[in-house]
Amino acid sequence: MFFASAAQKDMDDISSKGMVLPGTRADFAKNSVVLVALKNGKIKSFEDLATEGIKRIAAGNPKTVPAGRYAAEVFDYYKLTPAIKDKLIYAENVRQVLDYVARGEVDAGVVYATDAAVRSTEVSVAADAPESSHKPVVYPIAVVKGTKNEAAAKAFIDAVLSKEGIAILKKYGFLIP
Repeated sequence: MFFASAAQKDMDDISSKGMVLPGTRADFAKNSVVLVALKNGKIKSFEDLATEGIKRIAAGNPKTVPAGRYAAEVFDYYKLTPAIKDKLIYAENVRQVLDYVARGEVDAGVVYATDAAVRSTEVSVAADAPESSHKPVVYPIAVVKGTKNEAAAKAFIDAVLSKEGIAILKKYGFLIP
């Protein structure tokens, strides 16, 4: 068994508990954070979220998902949190955020660029979050200590890090660290 995460924090947490097989951790992909809205919408920037016409904003729950923590950092960077806290609708993952936006249930949402690309016929990227507005979105992977399938887990990680694995990640919009 292996563990992969969209945030260093989650890997650091399990590593600190001795749950990662030493020497197997590697960073395999990078992503970026974007603001999405319905196509041809009125939202053009993160600052627009604080305007009176914006009623609901979807983001991952910062207590449970990395995308939510990145979104909270971006909101803090722009000093938007006090102005938008009552507008926030928390989702369990970025795909749920995208569903809310695509169905018009919220005015905007914060997701990863790769996820926004998957729904590009329904939503558009209104703004890219500057890299300086949040911790780097770097995906680590490692073998879970004590797994019964250590060889298979190591082989999978090798495949992800291989030339072919990197080509697949790039095909789906991921950046390589």
